[in-house]
Amino acid sequence: MHRLLDSRRQREKEGLFVAEGEDLVQAADDAGIEPVELLRAGEDVEPELLGRISTLAHSPRVLGIYRREALPRGVEPLSLALWRVADPGNLGTILRAADAFGASVALSPGCADPTGPKAVRASAGAVFRVPLAGFDDPEGRRIALVSEGGRRLAGLEPGVPVTYVLGAERGGLPDEIVDACDESATIALAEGSESLNVAIAGAIALYEHRRGR
Repeated sequence: MHRLLDSRRQREKEGLFVAEGEDLVQAADDAGIEPVELLRAGEDVEPELLGRISTLAHSPRVLGIYRREALPRGVEPLSLALWRVADPGNLGTILRAADAFGASVALSPGCADPTGPKAVRASAGAVFRVPLAGFDDPEGRRIALVSEGGRRLAGLEPGVPVTYVLGAERGGLPDEIVDACDESATIALAEGSESLNVAIAGAIALYEHRRGR
């Protein structure tokens, strides 16, 4: 079952996903999310077998299988909306930043699966705490983060509810998504710098918003 859940298609079909390691299993427990199955090395399964089914370089001591529908859903007054952010490591890091600043994360079609192994690990357990929503679900002001030409991010006072809209680094946001937002903002960079990683940009947006308030 666990190896089958490496596939997004299978995770969606079964409605399940896997969290490997004591920290992630503890994060789920702290969030009140019960596992469908819990495998502990030396108790429920032989350590060698756990090592063979694990995706980690070093065998975990515990592995939990969880229901996707058990994850939090909804929209907070502060949100990040992601347009086709397909890298699971970036998505996991964005979830971690959203957790730190009390934000929700809204996903468009084409985004990475937040329950994929890499995203779950990169989230450091935030996947069990951060509310997820559809891309268009958040209400209130929408601010497109663009690489140039927008208002200075640090000078905005958008209030709440507000959603910062980010695209993948290579493609950025298409014109129609930017045009649908209430305004555009740009993070000031040092001369000669080209762009920021999307996860870093999202974290800066959340930080500046909290700092401004």
